[in-house]
Amino acid sequence: MIEPPLASATASFAPDFGQRVLLTVDTEEEFDWDGPFTRDQHGLRHVEAIPRFQAFCEKIGAHPVYLVDWPIATDARAVEIISDAVGRGVADVGVQLHPWVNPPFDEEVCARNSYAGSLPPELEAAKFKALRDRIEEAFGTAPLIYRAGRYGLGEHSAQILKDNGIRIDTSVRSLFDYAAQYGPDYSNHPLAPYWVDDARELLELPVTSVYWGPLRMLGRHIHRLQRHIPTFFAGFSRLKLLERIALTPEGVTSAEAIRGIDVALDEGLPLLVLSFHSPTLAPGFTPYAADTRDVERLYDWLSEVYAYLAKRGVRTANVADIIEATQR
Repeated sequence: MIEPPLASATASFAPDFGQRVLLTVDTEEEFDWDGPFTRDQHGLRHVEAIPRFQAFCEKIGAHPVYLVDWPIATDARAVEIISDAVGRGVADVGVQLHPWVNPPFDEEVCARNSYAGSLPPELEAAKFKALRDRIEEAFGTAPLIYRAGRYGLGEHSAQILKDNGIRIDTSVRSLFDYAAQYGPDYSNHPLAPYWVDDARELLELPVTSVYWGPLRMLGRHIHRLQRHIPTFFAGFSRLKLLERIALTPEGVTSAEAIRGIDVALDEGLPLLVLSFHSPTLAPGFTPYAADTRDVERLYDWLSEVYAYLAKRGVRTANVADIIEATQR
């Protein structure tokens, strides 16, 4: 069980940091989202779509953080593409652990074990270290930021990250509860960045989600009732009384995202964390990009959202910016 931190753990940033945005990309293999987890039934055909995305980010002033997993970190073409952007200082690379495709392979492949934090701590640590070391070797830089695949933090994850030089975790998806799928419950976690540990060595950047609507102040309580009445929350959403808005182009319109951005900024969040999965950059690999029109909608979403962020005075952040600006 991952407990939310005390309010006193909230991170503060240097006065000139302002309000920023971080674009994170779960850079991973293609697999069947509706099928069972497997060691080898995956592909990397969408990797050839990453150069277009990177060029687009440079055009709109975004600085993507590629959170790469084992299949990506061991693919020569993916390494070539991402290394070029990292080397030019227009992107960052970090770690994303998908246990089922990451050695050592000592666990049963099943839904529960798809969350790295559910593994025995020695195995979670061994998988993480293998991936972290591979990333440093492949990309020529030590990764400083991590996201657990499927947001799957566990009791021992923070210490493993600290032991391996990770400065930022962005695995928490506030307002979401994955307990029914054997995963963690983040429904009561803060929206703002916070320190994971008393020594303030590991910073948590929650993936940004907010409640919007007349009942948004009751959002956590209403959502909690949904555990007992599965359709309870849906009624509020249909009536536009309460919506949970995640800042992602996957399943969220740009108009919805802009409403969420307004809530987040007006609440004073210093950093908005956007996210999506790299296979969505090509058609046919995720539920969010069935065809080329869906892919173009992702680019339209990013254009509209970044234009609105600029209008609101929100600047792009990178990993170094955040580490430098956090006041311990």
